[in-house]
This record gives sequence, structure tokens and C-alpha cells, in this order.
Amino acid sequence: MLNVSAIGGFLQSVAVVLLCLLSWTDANLCSAHGSSQGARCLCASDILSCSAIGLEKVPKEMPVSVVTLDLSHNRIVQLDSGAFQGLYRLDTLRLAHNKLTHVHPGAFKNSSGALLRHLDLSSNQLRVLEPHYFTDLPGLQELLLFNNRITHVETNTVAGWGNLRKAYLSHNRLTDFPFFVIQEHSHPHLSMLDLSSNRLSKLPLEDISNLPMAVQRGLYLHNNSLLCECSMYALFKFWEKRDFLSIKEFRSEYTCLVHGIQQGTVRFFQHNRYFEKCNQTVLSGFWKHQESDVSVKLGNALLLHCVTSLSGQHVTFLWVAPNQEYVAPPGNNGSLKMFANGSLEIKASRDEDSGIYWCMALDEKQQRNESREINVTVILPPDYENQESFNTGFTTLLGCVVSLVLVLMYLFLTPCRCPLRRKIPTPTTATPSQPGNEAASAQSSILTPTPPTTTEGPGRKVSTNKHVVFLEPIREQQNGRLLRIGQGLLLGAEQQHSFHTKKTESTVSPVFLDTPIIVT
Repeated sequence: MLNVSAIGGFLQSVAVVLLCLLSWTDANLCSAHGSSQGARCLCASDILSCSAIGLEKVPKEMPVSVVTLDLSHNRIVQLDSGAFQGLYRLDTLRLAHNKLTHVHPGAFKNSSGALLRHLDLSSNQLRVLEPHYFTDLPGLQELLLFNNRITHVETNTVAGWGNLRKAYLSHNRLTDFPFFVIQEHSHPHLSMLDLSSNRLSKLPLEDISNLPMAVQRGLYLHNNSLLCECSMYALFKFWEKRDFLSIKEFRSEYTCLVHGIQQGTVRFFQHNRYFEKCNQTVLSGFWKHQESDVSVKLGNALLLHCVTSLSGQHVTFLWVAPNQEYVAPPGNNGSLKMFANGSLEIKASRDEDSGIYWCMALDEKQQRNESREINVTVILPPDYENQESFNTGFTTLLGCVVSLVLVLMYLFLTPCRCPLRRKIPTPTTATPSQPGNEAASAQSSILTPTPPTTTEGPGRKVSTNKHVVFLEPIREQQNGRLLRIGQGLLLGAEQQHSFHTKKTESTVSPVFLDTPIIVT
């Protein structure tokens, strides 16, 4: 089945287009006034396209409902005062690829003004950007001025870009630019400033260092006539460390001239040896502003510079990390590496590396010292906390499983303690030299003295030494008077009760004693 609402919307759009065409045909509004051939524009809803029809001036009669106006690829030389009067809904204006040389005051007066957000003046013949060009456009957000002949941008012109987000000024003839006008409070939304392919020879590093960080991230300066200087090299190396897109996307196009000679072109990032002799202390004015508050992504490296006015062979440096750890060259052999010039490198940033880093420089000869602080913020990925929670829960679960396995192993895999088996006594031949052995020759000795070589023989006085003996299976003689213990040690019949023997008619069952007997 067909979607009734979709069909209704389509028919409504067709009706609007037909109504627009019919109204323009009746009122003769589609004819481009100012064209020698009277060519017609194309209208579609709130879009009016008069592109490539040979216009020499802006048409005088245009529908007031137009939102997007395309006048590109024509022969328009100038924008007269009130050229867009009455276009109260105008949002996008395209004037690229014309022959514009002047924009007269009040050209955008009585137009949408605050609603006009996109203005394309690229590929024209403009030479100087004057303040009145954009006075009546307070809502302008995107301005395209590339591929003109602009040699100068007046200070008040840039000051009027309060709501501007993107400005494209590449492929012009600029030799300077008023960077100092752009501040955080005056241009809070500016994030793109393309000045590439111009004729800039030197950059005001002090002004650039004061630019908001969002502007620096979107500042493109490649393919200029820059002179090879250490300060310039330091600026681009700093941007490289910050992972700016202006360096990543056009790395090979950042070049400089050796002594102003065109043939002596050096690429900043491919000829590092040319800048090896650059002294970091020369860059104090730049680094002082750049690294007072820095940020780095988790896992990336970060280089911190200890910039002071102290210099010389007698100057030593020391850093204090956020965890109150003192770091001196060559570092702590872990996450921090320190260089002889005072720079500190965080090899792979971690969450705990965030905080205040203190740098101290000491001149032992002049007995002077200076210090500065840098606030480092480690940017964590959005799902970092979830990963940490998962790791903690997984570790806890794994610990419980291991503990359970160990308990089960202890309960079921411990060695079995089997009961002692009875030993069958083997008959031994009595020693002939010992008297009385005939009476006890039925069984062998059942007690093992410790040590066995110290027992006294019969007829001698028993010594006072005590020996611990352990009982083995025994048999009592039928007369029950004497038992032979070991070698020559006898127990009387009155001591027989200590053996707890069990008599039968013919034999006596052996009895085991668990406790030792002290024999004196």
C-alpha cells in the first residue's frame, strides 16, 4: 500500500514549485534584469539560482521569500548600496567567480542582515577588505574569500567578525594579518582561519601565542614565504606535538626560505638538522604563554618546557610532579624523561599524570632561581570509566573463582593418610654370648633404644641417662616374668602392665602404643 502522507507531501512540494514558476512567469520576475540577453533564473521553493547567465549587476527584482541566492559565475563587478534590499529571509549568498572589485557601503542594508550566515566571495578581484564590507552582517558565520587579490585586511574588519566561525583567505597576496585583534572574548566561535598560500614572511609569535587555542588548532599557514627562523620552527613543532590538523594534513607543505632565497627552500619537518642549533631559551616569549595550561590524550606523549630568563652553563633544572616526586636528568626511568635543557617529557600519559607540574631553574653562579607551573590535563576517552568498572568487577570475579578452586583442591586432592599395617615379626637367632637368651629366644627384641649403642649390659648398674624408646609389636613370654628390651635392658614383671598386653591361651596379640616410654 502507498503511503498517503508521503504522496500528500510530494504533491504539496510540486504545487509550491508550480505556483512559484507561474507567479514568476506572470510577473516577469524570473527575467534577470541587468543582463543584455534577458536570461531567466531558476526557482525551486526558496532557492533562486542565477548562476552563469552573464549577469553584470545584481538583479533588482527578486522574490522576497528567497533563502538561498546563487549569483556565481557571472560578470558582476561591484555590489551597490541596497543591492539586496528586501531579502529579509536571505541565509546563503553565493557570489563566487565574478569580477568583484568593490563592495559599497550599505550593500547588505535592509536585507536579512542577522540571518545571513554564509557568504561566498571567492575567486573575485578584491584587493582590500574594508570594515564596511560586513558591517550589516552581524550573524555571519562562514566567509569565503580565497582566490582573490587581497593584500591587506584592516583591523576593524576582523573586529567585526564577532560571530564568525570559519574564514577562508588562502591564495591571496597577504603579507601580514592583524592576529592581535582575535581574542577569546571578542571571537568566541572562531575555529578556522585559513591563511595558507599567501606571502607571509614573518609571524608575530607573541600575537599568535595569545590566540585562543581553538583558533590555533584551525590556523593554516602552509605554502607561505616564511623565513627559516628558530621561533618559526618552534611554533610548528609545538603544533605537531599538539597533533593539530593543520600540521598533520599539510606536513610537507610547511616550508621556509634560507636567507630569503627562493632556491633555498627548507621543509620544517623533513630537514630537522637545519634547526638543531636552535636554543630553546630564545623561545621564552612563545612557550611562556603556550604551556601554562596544556592537555594531552590518554596514552600520548607530552613535552613540557621549563622556560625562564636564566641561561648559561651554571643553570640547573628540577621538576616536581603532581605526586610530589622530584625529577632531575635523565628522569625517573619510568614515565618521565628529562633533558639537559630543562624540558620534561611524559612518555605515555596516564590518568594520574594530570595535575600541576613545577619547574625550578637555579643559577648557582649568580645565586638566582626562578620557577613556573604548568597545569596538565589528561583527556580520557568517553568509555574510560566503564572500562575501569569492568576491569574491577572482572578482577573480583576471577579472585573468587581462584579461591573456590583452591578450597576444592584442598578438600578433595589432599594425600590419603592410610592406617599403619601390622608388621609380621621375623624370628631371629639369639646371640650365644648373652646369658638368658634361651628363655627369650622365641621372639626378637621389640624395643629400639635411642641411641642403640649406649645401653648397659646385664650385671651393670643402669646409668641415669634417659633414653626414649618406641614400642613395636611384642609377644610376652608365657611365664610373664621377664621381657628382653634391646641389647641387655630388662624389665621386671611388675612393669609388664605398661605394655597393655592381651593374653590368650597360646599366643598374645601385639599391641601398639602411641606414646613413647621413658626408660631410666
